[in-house]
Amino acid sequence: MMRETTVFGPIFSRRLGSSLGINLLPQNGKICNFDCVYCECGWNKDGREDTLLPTADDVREALEAKLKACVEDGIPIDSITFSGDGEPTLNPQFPQIIGLTLALRDRYYPAAKVSVLSNATRCGCPGVFEALQKVDNAILKLDAPTDAQAALVNRPAAGYHVADVVENLKRFEGKFVLQTMFLKGPGWATGDWVEGWMEIVRQVKPREVMVYTIDRETPMAGLKKYTVEEMRSLVQPLIDEGFIIQIKG
Repeated sequence: MMRETTVFGPIFSRRLGSSLGINLLPQNGKICNFDCVYCECGWNKDGREDTLLPTADDVREALEAKLKACVEDGIPIDSITFSGDGEPTLNPQFPQIIGLTLALRDRYYPAAKVSVLSNATRCGCPGVFEALQKVDNAILKLDAPTDAQAALVNRPAAGYHVADVVENLKRFEGKFVLQTMFLKGPGWATGDWVEGWMEIVRQVKPREVMVYTIDRETPMAGLKKYTVEEMRSLVQPLIDEGFIIQIKG
């Protein structure tokens, strides 16, 4: 399982290029309000030994040091990406950290994008919503079109409702990227599942959709990946309707 320092990389991302990561969660633990069956960070229960969250000052110090070193070494950075070991918006200083990251990006790597990988559960929080509107790439997850299907794949904390997420995604007025994991399993990402998901895409109208499948070891055994060709076939109706869809195997 992955355990990341506060600032890590840059690493090559199949979606974002040379990506410098920021982990707003514990360096030796995991905090998330999802417990996805495919999470490369493992199950939540296995990441509880560390609950210390980095502060805005911690992030500023680590990020500026890393950016300076990358400039001196001539290392390219395409994206400064909030990901890490769990859900980044759970850090209570997330809005302040986004502000300081944008300022440091402008100083050291003005051509780099600032991206946030989020499960979209906290888009209804005013400070979080406003911060996500400021970044270049708000990459927001929706894997399943119903609560029952989300319970199978994402295993969210109590109180999660797909309908609430959909309403919050509409508030972005298309200025976000929708990210969806496609897995093979009993009834997963087939038939009614895909039809329901495509209808949500039509409602929220993201500027781009990222469809991908598993690439690393998963905590649940037996998960199977789709091929790029299979995923393209599943989303072809949206492509035909003009949606921009990035497909990663």
